[in-house]
Amino acid sequence: MTLKTTKLRDAITFALVVGATAVAGTGVAFAQDQQATSERATTLDRIEVTGSRIKRADIEQALPVTVIDRAQLEASGDVSVADYLRNTTFNSFGSYQTTSGSSGAGASTISMRGLGSARTLILIDGRRAPTAPMLGQGQDLNSIPMAAVERIEMLSDGASAVYGSDALGGVVNIITRRDYEGMEYTVGMGRPTEAGGDTEEYSVIGGASGDRARILAGASLTNRDIIFTRDRDYWYNSATPSGSIYSNNFSLGTGTGVGNRLSHPVFGTAVPGLCTNGESLFHATNGPLGNGTDGPVCQYDHAATSANLTSQKNTAVFTRGDVQINDDWLAYFAASGTRVDVFGRYAPVPSSPFPGGAILLKAGSPNHPGTLAANGGLNPHAADPYYQSLAGRDLYLFHRFAALGPRDTTVENTTLSFTGGFEGRVGAVDLDFGMRYVQSRAVDLGRNYVVGGLAQAPITDGRYNIYDPFAGDATALGFTATISRDMKTSVKEFYGSAGFDLFEMGGGTAAMVVGAEYREEYYQDNYDPLSESGQIVGSAGNSAAGSRDVTAAYAEMLFPVLDNFEIGLAARHDRYSDYGSDTSPKVSFRYQPLDSLTLRASYGEGFRAPTLDILTQKDTYSATFTSDPATCRMMTGNTSCNIQVNTYSIANPALSSETSEQWTLGAVWDATDWLNLTLDYYNITINNSITSVGLGTVVGCLRGTTSMCPTGISTFPQGTVLPNQPLGLGAQFDPATGGIVNAQTGYANLGWVDTQGYDFSMRTNFDMGEWGRLRNLLTATYMSEYSSNGGQSIVGRRSGATNATTYPRIKASLNNVWTMGDFDFTWNISYIHGTQSLAHREWLALVRTDNRTAAQDRNLATFAALPQSLPSWILHDVQASYNAPWNATITVGVNNLANKDPVFEAAYGGTSYDSYVYNPWGRVPYVRYTQRF
Repeated sequence: MTLKTTKLRDAITFALVVGATAVAGTGVAFAQDQQATSERATTLDRIEVTGSRIKRADIEQALPVTVIDRAQLEASGDVSVADYLRNTTFNSFGSYQTTSGSSGAGASTISMRGLGSARTLILIDGRRAPTAPMLGQGQDLNSIPMAAVERIEMLSDGASAVYGSDALGGVVNIITRRDYEGMEYTVGMGRPTEAGGDTEEYSVIGGASGDRARILAGASLTNRDIIFTRDRDYWYNSATPSGSIYSNNFSLGTGTGVGNRLSHPVFGTAVPGLCTNGESLFHATNGPLGNGTDGPVCQYDHAATSANLTSQKNTAVFTRGDVQINDDWLAYFAASGTRVDVFGRYAPVPSSPFPGGAILLKAGSPNHPGTLAANGGLNPHAADPYYQSLAGRDLYLFHRFAALGPRDTTVENTTLSFTGGFEGRVGAVDLDFGMRYVQSRAVDLGRNYVVGGLAQAPITDGRYNIYDPFAGDATALGFTATISRDMKTSVKEFYGSAGFDLFEMGGGTAAMVVGAEYREEYYQDNYDPLSESGQIVGSAGNSAAGSRDVTAAYAEMLFPVLDNFEIGLAARHDRYSDYGSDTSPKVSFRYQPLDSLTLRASYGEGFRAPTLDILTQKDTYSATFTSDPATCRMMTGNTSCNIQVNTYSIANPALSSETSEQWTLGAVWDATDWLNLTLDYYNITINNSITSVGLGTVVGCLRGTTSMCPTGISTFPQGTVLPNQPLGLGAQFDPATGGIVNAQTGYANLGWVDTQGYDFSMRTNFDMGEWGRLRNLLTATYMSEYSSNGGQSIVGRRSGATNATTYPRIKASLNNVWTMGDFDFTWNISYIHGTQSLAHREWLALVRTDNRTAAQDRNLATFAALPQSLPSWILHDVQASYNAPWNATITVGVNNLANKDPVFEAAYGGTSYDSYVYNPWGRVPYVRYTQRF
């Protein structure tokens, strides 16, 4: 069964859903299409709006731009920029937040249109924010203090023609505060009704201005406590814990599959004597959906120890100002420093990856289950006939080093930014030029990790007792390590632009801006030597470091052909010193057939440069498993096996940029003085997608069994010694059998992504006389398609068996603000549409299977009995503010008033919801006090 999508059907469905949403009242606050800046437009001759460098008086332009002002940020109750932006409807899915146990701990991102943080460009005052050093790509929103933000402008359209790389899904421009007279002090706190996640916020802002100068300075501190998995009952149930097989289990080989497991009639594959129900290590079954077909195993309840989200402390200082040199020239400057401290905790180290694949238990060694006590054996059940039948052969162990304690991670990320420049006018030309330096430095320390090469010896000689590792001091055996990463990104940038009028047209004066930029980018991610050499168990990673220069030139023109019709043209050329160059054109149209109706359209091309973490990664060795028949025949003489092949991951010299095509159609209708409506359609195609290519794809492409293949892949000559980075991706084959001798894998340009959908907003503004004023804003995004390589759209579905990814079709928000005298009452409601369940996906796959087996029929019945869909997610946030006569504001509120749990599919076990879509804070009452002097 294939569901075919049409734009007409999608438009009708979207209209119906939005109408229902408006009636039900679901949404969150922010202003659409520059409406929030209308008052500023009356006092400034011309302003620059995100998506264009041409300053103009008109607020409504040809591009869909959303403005979020300071009042809306404060009304949300959020303490960070990341939390607010993740709730916007444009953040469809795929935005990362600081998850405990992840290599990206400490970073939070936004993913506009679900295209990923690396395809969403973050600007600070119109300039590119620094790359997150923990991720190597994308920008870290945690480095931007909420107290410094004046407003946020979101362009929901591609903008490479104006800003260059990464602006494929959209642009977020964070405008910092600059105009303030006096001093403002804010203190606040939030206390979730569930354990963990407590927040504190403190900030002080001061500003002054004279006849020819102004300055603003401030400092802020925000803090959010860690959230442990065990403190959320929807994640953790001690009666039915969810665990990992990397706990304490014997194996006949280095794999964890059913065929390798021991099958003792009492203990199954588990190490006897250690696993007891109710403890972190427990007996369980490991069959599909827990039906026990694989027999008893020992599992570790990692949810009892691990944190789900890290703690986070953000300390920042910032200043900004300008000096009027004369009537024509202005000097400006800005500086900031931010430090983010993060702490995370994860379950003790599992024996994966372990040198050799698993811990070796040599026959006759003390920890071998068949070694009798009289011969120094440690297994109290060694005399059991089953274990005696294995006494003469080597075994393997999959183990959790619980006696060492949990893995603790601390990250310190410090970001420094300095900008200085001049704005002025020479004749009829407006000039803006300056320089900027931004550096983000992060240090990551991980404690209680295991050095695999050192751990094998005490296990072999019995000093580490796998049957009772808690009996002694396991940390004194000398195989633990503190691991580290030293990460840094920096940008040195010089920029300049010139704006001027061209000639008169029917609708006014044509205008043009030309400019140029030069920047030097640097990136490093240095792992400690043990991690880099693959000796650390329970962690993986490889160093990368390098730099490049980027030179760009751009031009933009605006042609007001008629009073009600204008055309915009833009183009930009970027040259990168490491891979090549890209040119990005764009054209836009704005037509106003009625004073109350604006029609707009745009078409543009964009690109994303390959990131330095990919281009500069060191060659990494991996013994990759394969069941390729030719390789099995070459290495074992049989056509069936599961064997390892020497593989190296390299920086692919043939890697180039992704490219995109995007177009939009939209309408803005000011129906009455109290009603405004907007509707925009977007369509984005990304080509030459930067994708990780593994051994199977490399071999399939060279043998002709895979149709979609990257360029530059080749068969290596006989005798080639790897790694050999200049050769690029490829493999070497045995001439006699055709088996894989070795291979090089890595990132390549492969495939494409298509997405399209609709954005809708409805604003109302009611003057109720002595009852005050009521303002409402409904916004919604409907994604009709998201697919890759011509496959089925994933919108409205979930993927993966554990830690499943959610792709909601609709995100909507409604903001209601009632102002009466000195009081403001806010009710924000957000909505995320439900999705098909994993059970439905499995059921559908079995339904489509011809000639099902009896076991498949049983599974079909099992999946049919499970929920076929997951519910929508609706949050209600309320707030009340009082503007006191002593020039203070007192705010109290509750976010997630109904204490709504994140959505996840309990039938599949696991402890995680989709943190890329939902948040785990639960009900959060908060209070905030602001005093102005």
